[in-house]
Amino acid sequence: MKKILISTIAVSALFFTISCETDFDTDVSSVQVTNGQANFTKFVSIGNSLTSGYRDGALYIDGQNESFPSMMAQQMALAGGGAFKQPLMADNLGGIPSVGLTNKRILTPALGVEVAPGTGTTTLASIFSSGPYQNMGVPGAKSFHLGLAGYGSAAGLATGTANPYFVRFASSATASVIGDAVAQAPTFFSLWIGNNDVLSYATSGGTGVDQTGNINPATYGPNDITDPNVVASVINGYVTALTAGGAKGVIANIPNVTTIPYFTRVPAKPIPGEPSTVSQLNAGYATYNAGLGQAKALGYLSQAEYNQRFIKFTVGVANGAVIVDKDLTNLAALGIPSYRQTTSKDYILLTASAVLTPTAGGGTSVPLADGFVLTEKETAKVLTATAAYNASIKSIATAKGLAFVDASAKMAELSKSSGIQFDGVKYTATFVTGGTFSLDGVHLTGRGYALIANEFLRVINQKYKSTLPMVNVNSYQGVTFP
Repeated sequence: MKKILISTIAVSALFFTISCETDFDTDVSSVQVTNGQANFTKFVSIGNSLTSGYRDGALYIDGQNESFPSMMAQQMALAGGGAFKQPLMADNLGGIPSVGLTNKRILTPALGVEVAPGTGTTTLASIFSSGPYQNMGVPGAKSFHLGLAGYGSAAGLATGTANPYFVRFASSATASVIGDAVAQAPTFFSLWIGNNDVLSYATSGGTGVDQTGNINPATYGPNDITDPNVVASVINGYVTALTAGGAKGVIANIPNVTTIPYFTRVPAKPIPGEPSTVSQLNAGYATYNAGLGQAKALGYLSQAEYNQRFIKFTVGVANGAVIVDKDLTNLAALGIPSYRQTTSKDYILLTASAVLTPTAGGGTSVPLADGFVLTEKETAKVLTATAAYNASIKSIATAKGLAFVDASAKMAELSKSSGIQFDGVKYTATFVTGGTFSLDGVHLTGRGYALIANEFLRVINQKYKSTLPMVNVNSYQGVTFP
């Protein structure tokens, strides 16, 4: 298995990025804890993998125990909050082997990322009798899934209408996530949903369809972008149901995928311009380039697309990887493949790390497959949908009088080189060494989730005049080194 290697210099930097600042402006650790205008007696948290505590490519016990809602519940307990149960997995390997969900990722002694050895022991057996559970984060759930009756039915797994994680703790085979949440009569709730409505499209390299204009989710594929009107409608419905009994709550918007290491770890121009290989590569693509010239002369290509598709490697500079781009004009009838080189506006996915090597040839003599790259055109679709989702989420929060977390802005702050400071430690979105993102490049570490918990707590205090203390970010787990 090819591994993603982390330099020892970068590892050292992880432990010495310190300052004297803390980027949280509502530290109430020395203030008497009160609930203000909120009632934390029954706190229920609804969402997807980010709510569940998923990290390192799996859901496992240690990650669940450091979910951001669990951290919040501990602080709420100081202001009258009650018990907060989570549907814990059976072990710390995670995964559900019977349905193909694999173990968590680990760092090897050589600082490569691989799947942990052994086999997880979690099954689909129902654990509802030990519930109900207040952490209702369901990995993989899109916005419209939370209201889907039967989303916890094992029989629906084969048809894609159910979710194996919810199968474990659903109240019945006909239950919905939002129905089980409302049935608990929460006095306070958090709702963070919508990430997967664009994330699956982005992490698949844009292999799905942008369903904007189609409001029938039953016709969607697993990697499609959800129509923004669907996202707005279902979230509004969930909030209406959750607040019907007088509950207050907090909802969060969706970060841009371009701020997370799954899309930023690999540079957009990853091929070095070494003299020994540049001339060989240029000679190898000479026939392809000549074919492009003929296609342009025959009127099949514009000058702009010809320039875009022309392959050229240059000595002494970083060069774009050669990729397959399905959105280029189809010249298969002329025997010309849809190749071009990446630009600074493309995002090469973390999964491409295993093939972007001289021996594998990915991105040079062997072009990267479409699923390894989120192109500029595909990125635009993701960002447009995300902006529409976020406008609706903010509008719903305002209309319903709820606390609102601008998770998009917080993640953008984290992605800057200045990062976020907490008690002398700087955290960034840099893969592994930034301390906040786990080994899957999408989900957070315990420390990353703690930063998010503090942002939720901050806006709750601001909105409802409570004085919940911030959590100590540095006391939670980062990336575990061998």
